[in-house]
Amino acid sequence: MPIQDIPFSILDLAPIITGGTPAQSFRNTLDLAQHAEKWGYKRYWVAEHHNMPGIASSATSVVIGYVAAGTEKIRVGSGGIMLPNHAPLVIAEQFGTLESMYPGRIDLGLGRAPGSDQVAARALRRGLGSNGEDFPEQLNELRHYFNPSEESRGVMPRAVPGEGLNVPIWLLGSSGFSAQLAGHHGLPFAFASHFAPDFLLPALKLYRDNFRPSDVLAEPYAMAGLNVIVADSDEAAAFLATSQEQAFLNLIRGRMGQLNPPVDTMDGIWSEQEKMMVRKQLSFTITGTKATVKEKLNAIIDQTGADELIVVSQIYDHSARLRSFELLAEIINEDRA
Repeated sequence: MPIQDIPFSILDLAPIITGGTPAQSFRNTLDLAQHAEKWGYKRYWVAEHHNMPGIASSATSVVIGYVAAGTEKIRVGSGGIMLPNHAPLVIAEQFGTLESMYPGRIDLGLGRAPGSDQVAARALRRGLGSNGEDFPEQLNELRHYFNPSEESRGVMPRAVPGEGLNVPIWLLGSSGFSAQLAGHHGLPFAFASHFAPDFLLPALKLYRDNFRPSDVLAEPYAMAGLNVIVADSDEAAAFLATSQEQAFLNLIRGRMGQLNPPVDTMDGIWSEQEKMMVRKQLSFTITGTKATVKEKLNAIIDQTGADELIVVSQIYDHSARLRSFELLAEIINEDRA
């Protein structure tokens, strides 16, 4: 499938740069979303993470409302909400509120990972009694609040707002669990190949093999995540990408920090073993000029058969991040002209 037939979307981790603040990150998030809308991206998602000094989007529903209020037509949603951290009724009410305020524009992407370390997970899940193992039951409960059965009226609480609203639910994952579950329920599926690329192709096969048509989808709809950094030269793009490499290196080392500025070389910062680990984790990453990126995008589309791609660009300098997404939009829109 050629590039012009694939919608492109953005996953924003709302990075807090070294020396920066969450307030600055949110201003950058809204600015990027407004540009993304102008450049023709389909949707703009933010992710739930906790206890991470470099990611500002912990109150994900609040950030979604902020972005939706500052834009006009681009879809805005979660990539994702970590459902085991929350009571399903609360999520139904939050996203029912968002859909009521911004009708036809809100997506609810759900994950079952903690989106945090174990210390934060315990704090978030206090009293909920969930460790993610009951995710299918939580999903069913959440879907019930949007579309309750007659038998449940008067027995289960009602989500107001939420009940009767069409809030598209996506399942997100980095393994086969959510792939099979999404297929079983006939829901769209998004795979986190931007940080867990190894199981992408098996997960997509599981999803498609297990897909059952539903009132949501007649056919499977799969989205793949990837890291993309576009610049005016391959060298400039590789330079910008060192911020992302440092971030993943810190994760491997168990050090949570803010997004560092790029460096001329990673030599001396990582060991050969660490380099291999980071590069493996970031194997679904494309950096380079428009020509380089276009060629690699076509290869990934052919390889995965993805129906949509969602792009992450962990770039330290906000203007360079804007420019990267602008150049990517030019690649997409040139083929659509």
